Amino acid sequence: MSGDRLLSALRYTWGIPRLALMTARYPRYSKAEFVRRGTELYETQIRSQVEAGNRGKLVAIDIETGAFEVADTAIAACDRLYEQHPDAQPWVIRIGHDAVYRFGSRSLKRSP
Repeated sequence: MSGDRLLSALRYTWGIPRLALMTARYPRYSKAEFVRRGTELYETQIRSQVEAGNRGKLVAIDIETGAFEVADTAIAACDRLYEQHPDAQPWVIRIGHDAVYRFGSRSLKRSP
């Protein structure tokens, strides 16, 4: 294979530019900084806007800009956030709960 054909094959996969297939996002902050920024933004600016009528849904917050999106799943919320802010650093929290997910068992009794 000639050099030009090899470069062309490396640049495109199934007719799609390879860069479009291999976009990777990396965190720019430590885990502790994500927690600090995300929690601060949620408690001071976002909670009052999303809490009514959205209990149990997830909110993805860009910890750099304060932009946010609400959805039923973390992936949907982050995808919406990335559509508006492609370079976002998302922090996800479940509205009305202390954690996004729960590990372990739960009581089968229903609360009154």
